[in-house]
Amino acid sequence: MSSPAGRRGGQVGRRASRRRAVEILYEAAQRSLDPVTLLSERVGSTAVEPIGDYTISLVEGVGAHRERIDELLSEHAQGWTLDRMPPVDLAVLRVGVYELLWAADVPDPVAIDEAVGLAKELSTDDSPRFVNGVLGRIGTIADRLRAVL
Repeated sequence: MSSPAGRRGGQVGRRASRRRAVEILYEAAQRSLDPVTLLSERVGSTAVEPIGDYTISLVEGVGAHRERIDELLSEHAQGWTLDRMPPVDLAVLRVGVYELLWAADVPDPVAIDEAVGLAKELSTDDSPRFVNGVLGRIGTIADRLRAVL
């Protein structure tokens, strides 16, 4: 039987994994690299801190579904193109959409809350509201979207 502290530890681990995934996606975008290729380099390197399974799952998942994720972001980011979005926000949104639609063990409100939290930590003062709005719009149709994936 797991203790409440053990469960909290799992959540902290996932939060750190999400942050690491956003950092890898951001770095890959800045360097015009494929995020999965960058991830592979990092996983194989002994010079950096080990990368957890959930980070790997997120980066590979975003990589596998990026075209669909970007379509959804383009449709629901009212008045914003992907090119105009701050790169950190775009990385946060990609992880959030991936978790909303493809991570069956992550409840929709958790996926949105975690993305908003990352935007608060890593981006501008306006970013949390923006991320919440975009993911909230996608979240309202998430069940329909999952049905056709």
